[in-house]
Amino acid sequence: MIMDKASLFRQRVILITGGVGTVGRALLYKLLELEPAEVRVLDNDETGLFLLMEELCGRQGVNCFLGDVRDCSKLASVMEGVDIVFHAAAFKHVLLSEYNPFEAVQTNILGVQNIIQVAINAGVNRVIFTSSDKAANPTNVMGTSKLMGERLITAANIVSPNPRRVFSSTRFGNVLGSRGSVVPIFAQQIAAGGPVTLTDRRMTRFIMTTGQAAELILDACRLAVGGEVFISKMHAVAIADLAQVMIDELAPAFDHDPAAVEITEIGAKPGEKMYEELLTTDEAGRSLEMAGMFVTMPAFRGMYTQRKYQYPEAAPAGHTPYTSSEAPRLELEELRAWVRRHGILDEFLPHGERNR
Repeated sequence: MIMDKASLFRQRVILITGGVGTVGRALLYKLLELEPAEVRVLDNDETGLFLLMEELCGRQGVNCFLGDVRDCSKLASVMEGVDIVFHAAAFKHVLLSEYNPFEAVQTNILGVQNIIQVAINAGVNRVIFTSSDKAANPTNVMGTSKLMGERLITAANIVSPNPRRVFSSTRFGNVLGSRGSVVPIFAQQIAAGGPVTLTDRRMTRFIMTTGQAAELILDACRLAVGGEVFISKMHAVAIADLAQVMIDELAPAFDHDPAAVEITEIGAKPGEKMYEELLTTDEAGRSLEMAGMFVTMPAFRGMYTQRKYQYPEAAPAGHTPYTSSEAPRLELEELRAWVRRHGILDEFLPHGERNR
């Protein structure tokens, strides 16, 4: 039976790994609206944890822990008595992972293994893993490590002796404004008067807000049967259009003429795709489609006979991949309205402009 959010999270003990990150923080604040008994935040970012604690002002029911998903003993301590785990801790930067592949393996693959093993031992009911669009047809170490994380989470439903224990994944694209995304980089360049560096004007991407990412994760937790990957439907945009909208919106706030802020094309980075994939052709053939997401079933479906994959108003997705080059794209003025509606650029405005 699919539970509503209030029933699923009320009075539960919940752990968020990587809780200091952009998505982890958004998830934390969404969960606090649902009256959990306790939310535990685990992160290896000491300064980030301290700032989060200051922001929460000693709020009851939230406890912050300094630690790493590579450390099983720490995970065992923090996961004791936990009902639900949201695993968002990961290395996410493509080039850094390419230069440091063994570190990416330690965190993005072995860290997932640690989460699974400790969750089984601790009797956790649900584990939801936050993956990445880079896991679809990966071309780099980071994407491959996230795909392996998805595979481990799916297989955990076989490893676990309890058929009612659920391990599932979520996959989504660019969260605009998150640390390391293109938005803070463009904003800094615009504040300096340009130029804004664009890899290729033909490049397209999927976009979503931090709130939408958090909602997807919560919905996945509510709907999950075990072994699926929940893939959000998102708006597609041309990166050149995003750069132009940001110039138009931010340049005047920094006393620059938008027409004088140049966009410079510097060429794609090694391994960078011209478009973003969220659902491959192979995955589409074993997926269901709902209003706001796709649900991809395990490839080895015969090994999951105890799982009844049923979702409200779901239909076969067909065999068409879901890519930013083929998905409906926001035109320039639609993108401008979307950015304004969600306040994507508010935090990048000078303080005086921000408070108007």
